[in-house]
Amino acid sequence: MRIMKPQYNETKASQVAFLLLKLRGGTMSYLKLIKLMYLIDRTALIRWGRSVTFDSVVSMDNGLVLGETYNLIREDKRPDSNSVWRDFISEPINFEVSAKEQETDFDELSDAEENLIIEIFEKFGKMGRWELVDDVHHKLPEWIDPNGSSIPLTYRDILIKSGEKSYADIEEIQQELDGIALLDCLA
Repeated sequence: MRIMKPQYNETKASQVAFLLLKLRGGTMSYLKLIKLMYLIDRTALIRWGRSVTFDSVVSMDNGLVLGETYNLIREDKRPDSNSVWRDFISEPINFEVSAKEQETDFDELSDAEENLIIEIFEKFGKMGRWELVDDVHHKLPEWIDPNGSSIPLTYRDILIKSGEKSYADIEEIQQELDGIALLDCLA
């Protein structure tokens, strides 16, 4: 059985990153940024049954990573489109990225999503990047040591390993995600 996943929303991912960077004063280690973004998507998935960005999740040596966003940060551009990411976020310099100076109304993010971003930043934003990496490694049961490689995870994996949802809840969430993915395919 193939598990479907809704299409990645680069605009929402860009706006999430932009808001996190603004909350941090404009600049942040991209390692810390990607960890905060993972925590936001994970929390949304567990609370609401969907992530904010619908990014793919990969377990890597330094923890869990949002795959498409990681590629955008590292400048591995997607061949099928122009990058919205670069409208909001600078190219990395010395492993840090910055919010580009612009006004945005975060038109892709709901009020609940904006509040979640602020909540996660208030809880984890003061941690150093390596402290955050260590925290994500040891406290999140879905991380799997890839031994120098990477291991893709599904939303189902995250929900099961979090232990916060019943099997019936996970099946219902998966059906909803399958429906969203199907609509994305038809669009």
